[in-house]
Amino acid sequence: MTHMYPRLVVKGAAQAIDFYAKAFGAKEISRYTDESTGRIHHAELELAGTTFAVKDEGDGDPAPPTLGGSPVVMALYVDDADAVGQRMEENGATVVFPIKDQPYGDRGGRLADPFGHLWMIAQPLGRIAPADAGPLVM
Repeated sequence: MTHMYPRLVVKGAAQAIDFYAKAFGAKEISRYTDESTGRIHHAELELAGTTFAVKDEGDGDPAPPTLGGSPVVMALYVDDADAVGQRMEENGATVVFPIKDQPYGDRGGRLADPFGHLWMIAQPLGRIAPADAGPLVM
């Protein structure tokens, strides 16, 4: 194996690429578009030193709304969870779990992007040993 990266299937890949740039500061590396249909078959983005891909729904790849949601949560550690969460909301994301201090030592929450993908946004405040953590209450 050489590497692994997530590939997010969406309805509206061009809009998703714009959202990820505005909300997270993701940088587009490449884009392969079918000129006859305008569909994006593969676009690579860089975020926090990691590559992820985005593509339009089709070719047997369904987007989360087609499936009734997504069971996968993308976890993103950031320097300021509140600021990232606010940028996500300003660009169309919805809050699943509000960003707040967690008993395990992070400040974080979960948001759904406008394309149905779930994101755990977390800011490490200081790790707490499992035996010292309080109950997990969402």
